[in-house]
Amino acid sequence: PEVRELPAPPKRVWPIIGPGVVAAGVGLSSGEFILWPYIASQAGLVFLWGAVVGVLTQWFINMEVERYTLATGETAVSGFNRYWKHWGAVMVVFTYAANLWPGWATSSATMLSYVFGGDPAIIGMCLLAAIGAMLTLAPVVYTALEKLLFFKLAVVAVFFVLAVVLAVEASSWGDLPDGVTHIGQFPTELGVAVLMGAIAYAGAGGGQNLCQSNWIRDKGFGMGRYVPRVVSPITGKEEAASTTEAAAGYVFEPDDPENMSRWQRWWRLANIEQGMTFVLVTIVTITLTSLLSHSTVFGMEGLANDVSFVEAEGEQLKESVGSWFGTTFWLIGAFSLFTAATGIVDYTSRMAADTLKSTYLRGRTVTESQLYFWLVWGLVACGATILLIGFDQPLVLLVISACVSGLMMFVYSMLLLMLNRKSLPRPLKIRNYRVAALIWAVLLYGTLAALTIRQQYIDNF
Repeated sequence: PEVRELPAPPKRVWPIIGPGVVAAGVGLSSGEFILWPYIASQAGLVFLWGAVVGVLTQWFINMEVERYTLATGETAVSGFNRYWKHWGAVMVVFTYAANLWPGWATSSATMLSYVFGGDPAIIGMCLLAAIGAMLTLAPVVYTALEKLLFFKLAVVAVFFVLAVVLAVEASSWGDLPDGVTHIGQFPTELGVAVLMGAIAYAGAGGGQNLCQSNWIRDKGFGMGRYVPRVVSPITGKEEAASTTEAAAGYVFEPDDPENMSRWQRWWRLANIEQGMTFVLVTIVTITLTSLLSHSTVFGMEGLANDVSFVEAEGEQLKESVGSWFGTTFWLIGAFSLFTAATGIVDYTSRMAADTLKSTYLRGRTVTESQLYFWLVWGLVACGATILLIGFDQPLVLLVISACVSGLMMFVYSMLLLMLNRKSLPRPLKIRNYRVAALIWAVLLYGTLAALTIRQQYIDNF
């Protein structure tokens, strides 16, 4: 690695706000609009403690992903490759397997069809094309994604202010403390696998957590400031790479008091940024969507745990508040799922581009930005093909997605623990309660993976 000085951190928190917003914005999707509200509709608010546990677990994972990138400028996936050259490829395969089916785009299209009519498959293909154009025509991809997700969270915040005033009933507020007083209790009528999945994927999940490396690097955190950002080959301008062609990441001298002072401030600011954005936004959003569901469809028979659940909730909001409010709910949900799909295409393609460039195409003239461009459009084309030939949530893809997400998080939680214990200088290593948090993550996601695979085997074989 190339030895350089650790860049000075900003004096205020606001200049680094962004990666946590992106994480929260991408994670604000089907779990927050469908799964957690569905749980609230069937079991009340007694399981909200699970959302807090899930989000806090992912906060610790995100921070260990960020630790390695802050210290080296490399992504965590590139760090995994130092132990075995093909770990990055394994993570990419896991991520593609989980995201190959364009479920978020089609869910958004289905909600738009509630308002405007039309064929969800055709609408979904148009949305996928729009995602490809947005991600590959923006001069700096991360900057465009950050602005889009800031706007998304602002729109969602305005809607929920209205929801709290107009739609959430006093009885639901009265039941909210159940989420604290019932800590450790599982509403088993919903199935252990569903509840464990809700905990594990509250906020993000799968490859999204690993992509925190790529997002903070493009934002200029720590040693990531020395790494070129992903730009559009059409409208952007490539940034100069390291002068040392063979350099693989960067290091700074931890014995230098100035470097360590900067490191401590970078680490403190990164933790604050994640806590203020990803953790707070996700917990508040899950709570509010659950309250809204509890006030409208709690106890209703025959609710489906898929996008059609949102149709029933919107109809109830039309009756209780007004037609305009139910329609607004569907539009907000469609926009939220569309932006989540944008983020998913982004992080899937980023991870693949970084792995290809840093591991298999080192020294080649092709840039990471160019690889990203073709990978984005390849994923868009794949999703559009699936819709065009009429697959309606193909079973194989859904089974693979359910199984590999939990398995992937189980594997990379162990790799993160090893990476940040063995590969960093002593003053920068993970220790104390953060080690315990990653051990907890290994146990949680390992249990989830085993339960999911077992359930899929029982259901399909």
